[in-house]
Amino acid sequence: MKDFKITLWILVGLVAGGILGEALYQIYDGQVPGGWLSGLSVVGNTVFMGLLKMILVPLITASVIVGVNAIGDPNKLGRVGGWTVTYYFGTMLVAVITGLILVSLIAPGDPSGQGTGLGLDVLSSGEQAYAAESGEKRARVEATGASGLGGALMNLIGQLIPSNPLGAAADFKLLPVIAFSIILGISLAAGGEKTRPVVVFFEALLDAVMRLVDWILRLAPIGVFALVAWSVARIGLGSLFGPLAAYVATVIGGLLVHALITLPLVLWLFTRYSPWRFAVGMRPALLTAFGTDSSSATLPVTMEAAEASGCSRRASRFVLPLGATINMDGTALYEAVAVVFLFQAYGIDLGTTELILIAVTATLAAIGAAGIPSAGLVTMVIVVEAVNSSLAALPGTSTLPIAAVGLILGIDRLLDMCRTTVNVWGDAVGARIITRLTPDQAG
Repeated sequence: MKDFKITLWILVGLVAGGILGEALYQIYDGQVPGGWLSGLSVVGNTVFMGLLKMILVPLITASVIVGVNAIGDPNKLGRVGGWTVTYYFGTMLVAVITGLILVSLIAPGDPSGQGTGLGLDVLSSGEQAYAAESGEKRARVEATGASGLGGALMNLIGQLIPSNPLGAAADFKLLPVIAFSIILGISLAAGGEKTRPVVVFFEALLDAVMRLVDWILRLAPIGVFALVAWSVARIGLGSLFGPLAAYVATVIGGLLVHALITLPLVLWLFTRYSPWRFAVGMRPALLTAFGTDSSSATLPVTMEAAEASGCSRRASRFVLPLGATINMDGTALYEAVAVVFLFQAYGIDLGTTELILIAVTATLAAIGAAGIPSAGLVTMVIVVEAVNSSLAALPGTSTLPIAAVGLILGIDRLLDMCRTTVNVWGDAVGARIITRLTPDQAG
C-alpha cells in the first residue's frame, strides 16, 4: 500500500508538472520569465536532485562493498560479473539494432518527402542552436568526440583504475567509486574475521542510507513535479509535434519496443517470472527515472524497489550500481536513431557498412562515455565522427558537420527522460536475471 501511494503521488506530480509547464510556455509565448524557471529549478534540481545525489557516493560505496562481501568466493564474483557484463552488452546491442531497423524503415529525416521533408531553414536553425551553446561546452564535446572511440574507451579504462578514489568521489565520478569499492570488497572478504568489523560498519552505513532514501522518497512527488514543469516550460510540448515529429515518434517507438517486448522477453526466458508483475513492483523507480532524467539519481529508489520486488540483495547491491553507470540501453538506441536521422536530414546515404559501424560504435561509446560531461552528446559525436571517417574513404561522398547535432538539441531533454526510464528498466531486469542465476544464500 505504501508503494502504491508513493507511485500514485509521483504520477500525479508528473501529470501536474507537465500541465503547469505547458501552461507557462503558452502564457508567455515560449519566453517563460527566469523567476519561474529558477523557482522550479531550485525545488527540483537543487533540493530534490541534490538530496538524491548527496547520498549516492555513500550508498554506492556501502552497497557494492556489502554486495561483493556477500558473494564471498572470488570465482563466484567473477561469474556474477561475467553474466552482468554479458547482459549489458547483449541488451544494448539489441537496442541499437532495433533503433537502426526502425529509423531505416521510417526514414524520419529523408528530405525526399518520405520522412518529414526537412528544409534548409530547419537545418540552418539547428546549426544556429549548436552555435548558441557555450564555447566551453562545444570545445569539450568536439575535443572528446574528435578523440574517437579510442578516447572514450581510454576514459573508461582510466575510471576503472582510479588513482584517487576520494578525488573521484568529490568530482562525482561514480565508476571509479564502484571500481574501488569492488576491489576493497574483495579484500575485505579475503580478510575473514579480521576485517569483519569493517564489513559490519558498511552494513550499518547501508542501512542508515536506505532509511534516508525512505525519507527523501517522500519528497519525490514535489521534486518530480518541479522537474517536469521546468523541462516542459523551457521548450513546450508542441516541440514534439513540429518538423521533428517523425523523429520523435521513431525514438519513442524504438524505446517502447525495447522496453515492452525485448526486455520482458529476456526476463521471462531467463527467469519465467511475469514481466508485468515485476514492472508493477518497479513503478516507483521508473516514474522517478522519467521525472529526474538521471539513472544515477534514481539509483536509491531503484535499489529499494528491486529488493521489494524480489531481487536478491547481492544483485541489487552489485548489479544495479554498476548498471546505473554503464548500462544504457535507451541511450544506445537513441544515439543510433539520432545519428542515422541526422545523416538522412542532410541527404547523405548510409550503406550497410556504415550501419554496422553505427551499431558497434554506439554500443561501445555508450559505455566508454560514462562519466564524461554531456555524455549523450559526446557519444553521438563519437559515432558521427566514426561514420564520417568511413564515408571520407568513398570518393564524392559528403560528410556530416558536427553542428548538425544542434537540430535535435531543443527536444533532447524530453527524449532523455524517456530513454533514462528504459535505462533503469534494463538495469532492473538485469538484477532480476542475476537473482535467478545467483540467489542469496539465505534465499
